[in-house]
Amino acid sequence: MKTPLPEDNGLWVRRFHPRPDARVRLVCLPHAGGSASFYFPVSRSMPDDIEVLCVQYPGRQDRRDEPLLDSVPALADRVCEALLPWTDRPLALFGHSMGASLAYEIARRLERERGITLAALFASGRRAPSVHREETVHLRDDDGLVAEMRGLSGTDPQLLGDEEVLRMILPAIRADYRAAETYAWVPGPPLSCPVTCLVGDDDPKVTVPEAAAWSEHTEGPFTLEVFPGGHFFLARHQPEIIRLMTSRLEAPAPR
Repeated sequence: MKTPLPEDNGLWVRRFHPRPDARVRLVCLPHAGGSASFYFPVSRSMPDDIEVLCVQYPGRQDRRDEPLLDSVPALADRVCEALLPWTDRPLALFGHSMGASLAYEIARRLERERGITLAALFASGRRAPSVHREETVHLRDDDGLVAEMRGLSGTDPQLLGDEEVLRMILPAIRADYRAAETYAWVPGPPLSCPVTCLVGDDDPKVTVPEAAAWSEHTEGPFTLEVFPGGHFFLARHQPEIIRLMTSRLEAPAPR
């Protein structure tokens, strides 16, 4: 029987293109500072048998006035709870940057606490959970935080030039950066699901070897896909990435 939707499920999970007959659901988790709408084009472009659910974190857009969550484990607990009603069919996760760390922690919780093994985990633009970097962007002043976002080219320049909008969004962005940069992997059993890691060959936030270390975090099939580009390579290669995910969700990934 399908788990009833919690009262706040509509806040966390956005279903832009309902596909009630889909055989698998792909949950998309945004990067630091990102929102569910970032994945609207992915939701629109997926074939009819794959339904896309997009996660909306507190503190942005229609959730702007809600308390912020600034740790990956806290976010994982809440998102995992919100996803339980959608597990009546196979579930896959896609996360970019901070979203990849979050996807991993959600996958761990689903396996360990609920006995649910994902159809696939797609980790994009993020080093493996066990690979640590000392990062302190969340401790910079507002100008330093904006400079980091400009350098990664993942935010609309017009938005970054609007002082009023910046004042509204910077607290959420800082909380996300704090979550991403203070995330500390706790050793435990590897996942059972297939893992595909996607990385840009010129990404300043993760090297190809750091991405390849995701192979240590699953007993299932692992593949590494390297694309030309920087941290937001996925914007340039969206059609190719959609085809890749579609094919991986149609058949088991190769060992």
